[in-house]
Amino acid sequence: MDNDAAAFAEFYSSASDDCLRVVLATVRDRQTAEDLVAEAFTRAWASWRKVSRHPAPRAWVVRTALNTHRSWWRRHQREVMVADVDAAVTEPPAETDAPLMAAVLRLPLRQRQVIACRLFLDLDTAQTAQTIGIAPGTVTAHLASAIATLRGEFAHLMYKE
Repeated sequence: MDNDAAAFAEFYSSASDDCLRVVLATVRDRQTAEDLVAEAFTRAWASWRKVSRHPAPRAWVVRTALNTHRSWWRRHQREVMVADVDAAVTEPPAETDAPLMAAVLRLPLRQRQVIACRLFLDLDTAQTAQTIGIAPGTVTAHLASAIATLRGEFAHLMYKE
């Protein structure tokens, strides 16, 4: 195995679960998220020399997956939705805290994206803004709103017991 293939295999092994969590939190459908992440990693391999030098290769993969989803959505936006999106949500990856993932999935889209990038990819504000395609101040605002909502949910759960 040459150096590029070994480096990519190492990257895929270490990054695939995190990238899947971020995309799953955004699109809320396990099969779609898996397909998008697979497509993004395929594109990453095709451009590995460029991607490997990127300051945040995981963010590159997530951004590619989300852009692929956005492109698909634009092409198919006129189709009638048959089922409620919440009905399509499946189990999160085993390594993910189930109550946390359930709470994140209930957040609005931008808040889900920000939380996913910050928690699952450990990106800073600037990297999150670049990955999602919004301003850093907007990231901060969405993060504050999401954290307030999550705190409220988990504080409520703590007092239930």
